[in-house]
Order: sequence, then structure tokens, then C-alpha cells
Amino acid sequence: MSLYRRVFDIIRHFVISASLAASLWATSAATAEKNWTPPGYRIHGQILSDESMSANPDPLSIALHGVPPDLTGVYTMFAGSFPERIGNADDPDDIDVIRKGITIVDPRWNRVNDSTPKFVVLSPMRNTVGENIGLVVCAFKVAERANRHERRLFNRALKLRDALARRIPSYAALFAEAK
Repeated sequence: MSLYRRVFDIIRHFVISASLAASLWATSAATAEKNWTPPGYRIHGQILSDESMSANPDPLSIALHGVPPDLTGVYTMFAGSFPERIGNADDPDDIDVIRKGITIVDPRWNRVNDSTPKFVVLSPMRNTVGENIGLVVCAFKVAERANRHERRLFNRALKLRDALARRIPSYAALFAEAK
């Protein structure tokens, strides 16, 4: 077998393997455990997430989580800056924030598989009267895995959450058709 042919076979094998890996990754990301399907119209919560993202260039994402109307115990992401993740089942830490009203600051120092270093704040979502009604997740890209950004990004996440609260009259309003 010629050297040219061997190199060609190696490259072909690599391309096929890379394509298969990309396909499997895309399939697994798209088929993450869904526990809710959004309605056929854009909900107010999605508009809030979209508008917050466009008005604020620093977050990587802003996502809203909770239990959709007419369901019990179905904790899910119902609006956010990654539409393919809408309907994904919440993790236990998401549910803790919703149920207990706690805030989790996650600098993600040890998440070496993340494509970019991030700083994530999970805080209770509030309505206009200050009631805890769900969860807001704000993720920020950071230049390095270091704690020097914590105070600034934590305060930034709370400001974003509070700005959303001024536009949420009730939890049910988040699921109303956007106008």
C-alpha cells in the first residue's frame, strides 16, 4: 500500500470518527432529558430572557426555571438564552434554590471540561412584590478560573435578577403569550 493511500485512509478514518463524535454529541445534547414542552407561542418569560441578554452583553446566558402551570413537581428550564435546553429537567441544585430560596455561587473552578471558564449564580427569581417564585441562572464568561471576579459578578447577577423582578407581576404571567 502506498504512503499516499495510507495517509488518505488515516485522514478518512479521522474525519468519519470526528463526524460520528459530533453527531453523537449533538444528539445527546438535543435529547437531554426533557420533562416539559413549551407552548406553540413565545412566552413572556422567554421575552424577558431575550431582552435581558440583548441589553446586557456580559452574561453568557440567563435562564428561568420553575414548575410550569398545571404541573406538580416538574422542575424545568422554561425560558433562556439556549432555546434547545428549554424543557430540560432541573438538577438538584436548581431545585434547592427554588424550594429553599437559597442562592448558589458556582465559580466552576474544577469543571475542566467546560469549553470556557464560567462563573454561575443561581438565585431565587422574584416577582414585583419580592416573592420567591422560581430560579434565575446567570452565567458569565471569565478570563480565568480565579475568585477575583466573584464579588463583581455576584452583584451583577443580583442586579440582572432584580431588573427581571420589576417585570414579573406573577409567576403565571411568565407563561402568558408574549405581546
